[in-house]
Formats: sequence, C-alpha cells, structure tokens
Amino acid sequence: MKKDLETDFFAAPRPRVMAHRGASGEYPENTMPAFRAAVEAGADYIELDVHCTRDGEIVVVHDDRLSRIASDDRLVGEVTMAELEAIDAAFNFSRDGAGWPFRGQGIRVPRLAEVLQSWSELRFVVEFKPSGPAIADAALEVVRRTRMDRRVLFASEHMPPIAVARALAPQIPTNLTAVEILAFMQALSSGASPYAAAGNALQIPPEHSGVKLATAEVVAAAHRNGLEVHVWTINEQAEMEEMLSLGVDGIITDYPTRLLTLLHSRQW
Repeated sequence: MKKDLETDFFAAPRPRVMAHRGASGEYPENTMPAFRAAVEAGADYIELDVHCTRDGEIVVVHDDRLSRIASDDRLVGEVTMAELEAIDAAFNFSRDGAGWPFRGQGIRVPRLAEVLQSWSELRFVVEFKPSGPAIADAALEVVRRTRMDRRVLFASEHMPPIAVARALAPQIPTNLTAVEILAFMQALSSGASPYAAAGNALQIPPEHSGVKLATAEVVAAAHRNGLEVHVWTINEQAEMEEMLSLGVDGIITDYPTRLLTLLHSRQW
C-alpha cells in the first residue's frame, strides 16, 4: 500500500461488499434506486461509473452511448445535463426480459455530486469510463467539493485518467490499470519480485480469455505487494464462496443482498 495515502476507503470490514452500479441486478444500474437498494441491503461500498456531459457535468452512467439503458442513441458527451435529465434511465431495464417495471417512473441519470452527497457515510469506487485524462480532473473536483476525497478509490482500465488522478491527488487510492495488471501477472509468472505497484487494488474478473486470474497464488502475491484484491462481477453463490475461499478482499456484485446473506450465514 502506498505510504502517502490519506484515506478511510479501506477502513470498512473485509470481505468488502461492493455493489456493482448499485444493486443493479434488481434495479436500473447506476441510478438512485439501485444505490438506495444497495445501502438498505447493508453494502459498505458502491462501485459506479462516470462520464462528462457536453456542458461539463460529471454524471453516473456506464456506457458512452445511451442506447443500452434508454430509447436514445446519443453519446453522453453530446448531450447537455438538461437534455440528459429528460431521458428515462430505466427505460430498457428488465429483471426477466418480459417486462420493464421501472419504465416511466422518472428515474434519471444522476450527477456524481448527488450520489456522493446522498450517502456520505459510504465508500465509493469511482470508475472513469472515458480513456482521456480530462475526466479525472473534473471528477476530482466533484469529489473534493463534496468532501468525499477520503472515501473514494479512483478506478479505470485506462492509464491516462489514472495517471492524472495519481498526480493531482496522490492521497487517494487507485486501482491498477489494464497495462499494470498485465505487468503484475507477467512479473508473477516470471518469478520477478517484488512488484512495484503504483496503485492499491487489483480489480480483476475471475478469468479473462480462458485464463484464470483470481487464484490463491495471485491473491497471495497481491497481498505481499501491498495490494487488495477485488473481483468482479460475482453474482452466483457458488462463485462467491469460491472467491471468499481464496481470501479476496472485496467482491463486486450486482446482488449485494445475495452476498450479504451468504456472509451472514457463514458468520463472516
């Protein structure tokens, strides 16, 4: 772990229950109802994604294009905040493919500031979706303005925004980017040690392209090098149990209630 961190992000108990885009298996992802459901379930962490509108608002939405969640094919960066607020962020959400239970209920894409201010007692993984550096500077301004800089971790698969975040706010933890994860795995496979990680959390899927990433060896190596291990996106009980048996520090899931029920049943 970096020595210059000034953060409460890692203060909550492990294993960390991290609600992926909120309770997105049951509610429209990255919306206030999804976040509220995660909080009510008992999750200590929320993972969310950010983009920037045409007029500079940092908003919580995963894709660069709106078509997957709404009946609108525009890019987030092409619309103003006022235009975005007119879009139904729950339009395409369905739990079973047979109905759209939240359509027409006024659910909108929220501002990052709104989410952070609504649940200042929580901790947040704020993922930069754009690959360019500007998103990091703008999101950092929101985090500081809402006084949440001690309760966030910045994440991205892209190096440019993470590099900016580390330069401007070295006290805020970050994940490892895609190239850094690759370097970590290569160092592990070659026997090179220690690995000098710039980030603080190895956030990985259980496997990628048929290669298992979440293994006991990887978790142990990460811990030796001061890294937490957060795995995504883990939704089935059997896989949750497998990840817990490996000693991962956090599980990112669409179903926080399911994970919390498992943890309580095991008296974790």
